[in-house]
Formats: sequence, structure tokens, C-alpha cells
Amino acid sequence: MEPKTDQYRHVAEYFKIAREEINSALERYAVFDSDCPKRLADAIRYSLLAPGKRLRPTLAFLAAELCGGERQDAIPVAVALESVHTYSLVHDDLPAMDDDDLRRGRPTNHIQFDEATAILVGDALQAFAFEMLGSAIEDSEIAQKCVFELARRIGASGMVGGQEDDVMWSATVTGSRGAFDVIGEALSCASDVGRDFATLEFLRKIHRRKTGALIVASLKLGAFTSRATSEQLSALERYGQALGQAFQITDDLLDAVGDDAALGKRVGKDAESGKLTYVSLYGVEVAKEYLQESVTSAQRALLENESLFGRARRDAYAVAVSLPDFLAKRER
Repeated sequence: MEPKTDQYRHVAEYFKIAREEINSALERYAVFDSDCPKRLADAIRYSLLAPGKRLRPTLAFLAAELCGGERQDAIPVAVALESVHTYSLVHDDLPAMDDDDLRRGRPTNHIQFDEATAILVGDALQAFAFEMLGSAIEDSEIAQKCVFELARRIGASGMVGGQEDDVMWSATVTGSRGAFDVIGEALSCASDVGRDFATLEFLRKIHRRKTGALIVASLKLGAFTSRATSEQLSALERYGQALGQAFQITDDLLDAVGDDAALGKRVGKDAESGKLTYVSLYGVEVAKEYLQESVTSAQRALLENESLFGRARRDAYAVAVSLPDFLAKRER
């Protein structure tokens, strides 16, 4: 099944509808009792409800429908995923991390409020995500699977581990403590396979965890709500890994050649902070080639396994196949 010729309109429409449903759910669930300080509640909602793509919760909807279920069953998962994603953004923006002052076209949380509050916002959002999975998913078996999968994907060997390597690589610019440990790990096999290949593999490892892990988790959690088979989960994991790679390479390219106003944040930060990206390693044109490889790999993961998704809504399947290319052509 090839993507339809009007694929971009269909993907955009799917995301628009899903985004409206997700925004409504976030508004409904992100309400805190009187034991939560008002300033903290305001800061949580400031970032969680800020305009955004809602990619990860939408992927959960998409996976639920691909596996024959209903997106409504994935609402708790969607809220949890957006909460985790928002926590990661709030912490990424901190002075000790990426030190950004704009996010989604607005002052970052630590600028709008203060640094200590922003740290606590991230802490609270992570806890809120697991509270959602534990309290709003009625089937205890599905809830347990979701809790375990999300914790595994965002922890020390997942998203957080990828962020640590990303931050420490950037620290090589200033020779900060810990930087040379990272260089040594990245290039440990350089004598066997070559320095460039070793660095590329380390970059892929960063992307696989920092960005890809939560994208894979989004697909799998959505699939869990539809009682997906092991074969479906395996195909979705392959799809998610390639989609995550494509998404991050696009981010790298946008930071190099994008527009501040369109992105809602300052571009050129990657080069300034010494980040390891496809652009810094190979330049814009080669990065685009790697991007296309990732797009093709993601699409192939579904096209070669179409029979696994026979119970899917056909529009959901068409959107999923078209999505990697759609995201690669985004401007924000």
C-alpha cells in the first residue's frame, strides 16, 4: 500500500483532530488539589498546555488504531506521554542543560517563573505521568505494561542516558569534567572500525535514546491499549526507531538552516554549544541523505508488515506510512 498522493493533507488533518482531543484531555486532567502550591500548578500548566505538535500522544492514538483499537482507550496514555515529554523539555531548557530562553514561541519555564520551580515542574510532571497510567487505565494488566515500558524507555538507559551523553559531548567544548570519559567511550572502537564510523555510531546511540526511546514508547503504549500482538509490537518498534532518527535529524537540520520565528526558539544553538549532530559531523547535504534513509526505513517497517495491521482503520494506516516523510518536511 503506497502513501496517497494527498498524503500531507491527510496527515495534517489527522494531527489536527488528535491535537484537539489531546489538548482537551490535558485541560481536563491537569488539575491539582489545594496541597499543590498555586505557583507550581500554574507553572506546570504553563508548559504542559503550551501550544505544541502533540506528536507523542498522537503516535499513541495512531498505534491504538493500527492494532484495531480505539483512540479513546489511549487517552490516559496520551496524557502521560505529553507530561513526560513536557518534563523533558522543561529540564532540557535549564541553564545547566541547553540554556534556552524560548520554547514554543514563549519564554521557557525557568524564565517565566524561576529555575527552582522549573526543576520541580519537571519532577511533578514525571510523577503525574505515572499517576495517570496507574489510575486512569482500568485494566491492571495493561496499566502494568504501560508503567514498565515507559519507565524503561525514559530512564538511565533510555531518554535520560541519551541526554547525559548529549550534554557531556557538548561539554568537550569547554573541557568540562566528564567530557573526556564520553570521548573515550565514543571512540573506543576507533582503531578497529575508524574514528568517523565510531563517532557516527555514538551519535546514533544518542538519538536512539534521547529522542527515539520516547517515540517507541508512545507507539507501544498505544498498542498495549489495543492488546497488540508481539508481531505488531515488533513492527511498531522498528517503525518508531527509524521515525525517531528521522525526527531528530530534521531537528538538527532545522537548527542549522531553520527560521527562529517558525520554530518558536532560537536557531544555531547546536553549533554554539558544540553538539554532536549529523550536520556538525557531515554537513547539511549528507545529513539530508541520512534523513531520507531513516524515512525509508520507517515506511518499510509498515509496508513490509501490512498484513499485521489488517484490523486497522485504513486512514490510520495511510497516515502512519506517510508520517515519516511528512515530519521530515516540517518547518517547526
